[in-house]
Amino acid sequence: MNMFDTRGQTGGGAGRKENTLRKLERLRATLRHEEPDRVPISDFFWGGFIERWRRELGLSPDANPYYHYDLDWIVTVPNMDPWIRPFEMLKEDAEEVVVKTGFGATLHKHFQYPMPEMRAWETDTFQKLEAAQFDDPRDRRRFFAAGDNQIAGVGDGFQRNTPPWIETVRSLRPDFPVYGSMIEVSECLTRLVGQHNALLWMGEFPERMGGVIERLGAYYLEMAEAEIEAGAGRLDGFVIWGDVAYKKSTFMSPAYWRAHFKPWVARMIAAAHAAGLPVIYHGCGNVQAIFADYIEMGVDAYNPLEAKAGMDVVALRRRHGHAIGFCGGSDIRIWETGDRGAIRREVFRTLNAARGGGYIFQSDHSVSSGVSGPAYDDIVKLVREFGRYPIAIPAEFHETT
Repeated sequence: MNMFDTRGQTGGGAGRKENTLRKLERLRATLRHEEPDRVPISDFFWGGFIERWRRELGLSPDANPYYHYDLDWIVTVPNMDPWIRPFEMLKEDAEEVVVKTGFGATLHKHFQYPMPEMRAWETDTFQKLEAAQFDDPRDRRRFFAAGDNQIAGVGDGFQRNTPPWIETVRSLRPDFPVYGSMIEVSECLTRLVGQHNALLWMGEFPERMGGVIERLGAYYLEMAEAEIEAGAGRLDGFVIWGDVAYKKSTFMSPAYWRAHFKPWVARMIAAAHAAGLPVIYHGCGNVQAIFADYIEMGVDAYNPLEAKAGMDVVALRRRHGHAIGFCGGSDIRIWETGDRGAIRREVFRTLNAARGGGYIFQSDHSVSSGVSGPAYDDIVKLVREFGRYPIAIPAEFHETT
């Protein structure tokens, strides 16, 4: 079990509501693998879901699920672009945009579809990657200035001139435990050169690519440290984004990941812990082959635990006990059916992982536009009713953990 103790180290009460402090202690107790009053719940929401949710539940045009349900935590993202610059608008009309970003990536965003398409990369040869020089990881614009950036601006929605990160943190802090976040090398490479190129160059130039990974690892570690400093005690935790797997296994061999990626993840975790911040690591896909490494590195909770990639949260709790916390794992495919009975069974199944603490209820990735407003409303109500400690789900849904 990770014995990192978050009590009283971050997130002072000044300017925070009593309810927010209760949520903060609920989250801290959960990550200490203690049983708080109830299981924390939150999620990541697609813009398409939010529009559907508002429409189907008859809510106001500015209704926000975090506030509507008084969810238990929220994550923020600063400007992580290697080059801090405005989007270059290559095409823009009512249906779509094509932009070039501070990662040097050309992205096509069709407003009818949830996710953008990466079409090209400025850094399109290994030689360019080795020679690339980036803007200062500590540049104050990342944290204190408004502007365009790829991660905040081009996803399931599209946004120009994102507000300053620190203003977002300040605005959310009275109402939620607020986590900062940073990508690690694997996430950078996907945006900077594309996943195909990154994996190809690992195969063609394994040692030289290892050198690139080391340089990028140091770069984003310093950016994470600068973000924590910029937060100036306002952060309650830290998320590391780091997809390294697909449905069946890791993208690269576990040995290569351990040699080149893992050391920088470990250092980023250590930097967050040194600042008194618990760490939730977000890694999509099936990471069974390296899951024990996240425990070894001291990750406080793993997210999103994609059921569709074989990451069964109840089985993981059975296998690893309370050596690590879990955040996510409820099968979004079942949520998308809208079948109330099936959703009820899935919520109960997932709550088995919450016994003894150490579990935050979320979907196994994010809440898509395929989930109806009434379905999500039912899910929150079920978790709030049956996620109280001691966990008391109906006996027929009990599973040994």
